[in-house]
Amino acid sequence: MSERGKITDGMSEEELNARHAEKMAKKKVAREKIMATKTGEKGLVIVHTGKGKGKSSAAFGMIFRHIAHGKPCAVVQFIKGAMSTGERDLILKHFSDLCQFHTMGEGFTWDTQDKARDIEMAQAAWEKAKEMIRDERNSMVLLDEINIAIRYDYLDVNEVIAFLEAEKPAMTHVVLTGRNAKDELIEFADLVTEMEMLKHPFRSGVKAQIGVEF
Repeated sequence: MSERGKITDGMSEEELNARHAEKMAKKKVAREKIMATKTGEKGLVIVHTGKGKGKSSAAFGMIFRHIAHGKPCAVVQFIKGAMSTGERDLILKHFSDLCQFHTMGEGFTWDTQDKARDIEMAQAAWEKAKEMIRDERNSMVLLDEINIAIRYDYLDVNEVIAFLEAEKPAMTHVVLTGRNAKDELIEFADLVTEMEMLKHPFRSGVKAQIGVEF
């Protein structure tokens, strides 16, 4: 039996509840003390990367939060241009007044098989992204799969960082998704989440499905 079990052994339900309430009260005081020091606000540079599923899904969750709060935002998709997605269809049909949506890619690099064209489209997407970020009306700008374009050197990571550092409005959030985010971008960002894959149905022969992957 653990030490914790020895301490609580033989205590009545009422005593256990009182002990729990006391413990939670102490935690509440400590938590409020920490929160009292967190008063700053700023536009964040947010990176979602890693081999696991959910990078774009989590980013679109924040876009929909902005929409729910009536805050203007924008999405620029760098790669996923060849297929329809639920997020894009929903935003274009119901929320285009709050969220500008620009699909600039023409599919994954193995689909296009045209490096020069991929670079051209990535550069065009980056120009649109800069336009959306400079527009201070946008509270958040999602650059979906930009990390892929940077990984293949279709975009210069140092140019992306320099622009964000020099021209991103102070209160604008910018989210950059895609696996294999460059170290320089990870170092520069305010918030970085790495999605780790533990299991994936694709390995068992299950294809991407509507409502799950797109």
